[in-house]
Amino acid sequence: MSENQISQQEWQPSINPWIMVIPVMLAVFIYVLDGTIGNVALPHMAGSFSATRDESMWILTSYLIAAGIVIPAVDFFSKLFGRKNFFIISILMFTISSMLCGLAKNIEFMIFARILQGFGGGGILPISQAVMLESFPKEKRALAMAVFGMGIIIAPILGPVMGGWITDNWTWPWIFYINIPLGCIAAILSKKLIEDPPYAKRQKNVKIDALGFFYLTVWLISLQVVLDKGNNADWFNATWIRWTFGVSLVACVLFFRSQIRNKNSLIDLSIFKDRNFSAGTFIQVVIQAVLYASLAILPQFLQNMMGYTAFLSGAAMMPRGFGSMISMVLVGTISNKVDNRLLVILGLSLIGASSLAFGALNLQIANMNIVIPNFIMGMGMGLSMIPIMNLSVDTLRNDQMTNATGIQNLLKNIGSAIGTSLVATMLTRYAQVHQYMMVGVMNDLNPAFIERMQSTAGALMQYTQTAVAQYMAQYSLYRQLIQQSTLWAFIDSFRIFGLLCFGVIPLLFFMKKIKKTA
Repeated sequence: MSENQISQQEWQPSINPWIMVIPVMLAVFIYVLDGTIGNVALPHMAGSFSATRDESMWILTSYLIAAGIVIPAVDFFSKLFGRKNFFIISILMFTISSMLCGLAKNIEFMIFARILQGFGGGGILPISQAVMLESFPKEKRALAMAVFGMGIIIAPILGPVMGGWITDNWTWPWIFYINIPLGCIAAILSKKLIEDPPYAKRQKNVKIDALGFFYLTVWLISLQVVLDKGNNADWFNATWIRWTFGVSLVACVLFFRSQIRNKNSLIDLSIFKDRNFSAGTFIQVVIQAVLYASLAILPQFLQNMMGYTAFLSGAAMMPRGFGSMISMVLVGTISNKVDNRLLVILGLSLIGASSLAFGALNLQIANMNIVIPNFIMGMGMGLSMIPIMNLSVDTLRNDQMTNATGIQNLLKNIGSAIGTSLVATMLTRYAQVHQYMMVGVMNDLNPAFIERMQSTAGALMQYTQTAVAQYMAQYSLYRQLIQQSTLWAFIDSFRIFGLLCFGVIPLLFFMKKIKKTA
């Protein structure tokens, strides 16, 4: 039987696929965890390296850039080395570079180590997803994806909590050192337990699309620079941002043009002809953007507006993890019995509703006002992400999985970066808008303002001179205005992301439902 015939059928590994899950999920967990575990430790790292906050941000972004560059080339490297071998190489590179990150003594070496870590980690997620999809028969894929989803949803939530605890109780290098034993175990178990299907083994005469790889690198690096520095540089009002974005746009167009015209392209874009894949990928990008935006915005709200510590703000995200775990177990149980599109609709509705609930917060809230919406959002993430993964690849052949998961993870990586950058811009700009709208009422023609000024100044006069008391009263009221305008910026941002989740629901009606299997 030819490899193509095998790919059309359901290839099955010789060992129990649930045993293969162990090294796969261990590798996924440490890779995804590293995307957020360093966030709370960033000020400590910046202090150790005598770096500014802007300079220290490259510790995070260099990792994303490097991973994004490797992800589309996963299919090529899998053919060059064999997918199992490339997976093990990726784990070992990730592990070794984690050790180098912990040993870094200056910002330059740290960025170099993070780039290596991103190169290693970039191959882990798409290969893991492809292995999970191919190793299980279709009737068990939903349960397999539920397990896979636990790693990609829960790990980013645990990251800030673990990072805060390790940084406070040990030192920041240990957030990288903990990867070393886990990475070694994952590599050893992968060597023993993972099998390659015939079409994923090492192939001869494999050529790389060097020009496409160059365009991809220029596109992602320039895009990441724009997303990271755009808000501080006032976006397109800065000449260098316009030029950098122009370079990114041209490189993006040239990259996709080269992928269409080149026979030995990095990615096969013909897969977008499948409407399930196209619509499902777009919905996943939106979910990923909302997930990472909320992971960025909610801790800021809790720390800056409510006075939470870094560890407590991370701990406040834990109910989301519990909600995700419950919903994933539910999805694995019922997904073969109901239309998966209905599960995604329910999940997106829960994410949207919880975001709108966050958009109704104020500064006199109780802990339950954070816990309940977080739990509901976690439920929504689990109910939407796993079924949409299944829907998006259900109509594809097995030999298309590595290419498909590579493209999806590239676009989701970009979605995460855009969501994080967009929410930072929204907070800044909406705070300015609301401050401008509210400052107009702070004048001598407003009786309410005059009354508040007089009462505040009167209370302060017993401690200082009249002129000083008047100045202090004005300053106190202005601080309240800044606080309220910032609060409204958070509220607007939560509401917009909530509405965005409802906005993508109609795309599900363009997707074919998964055929039920016995």
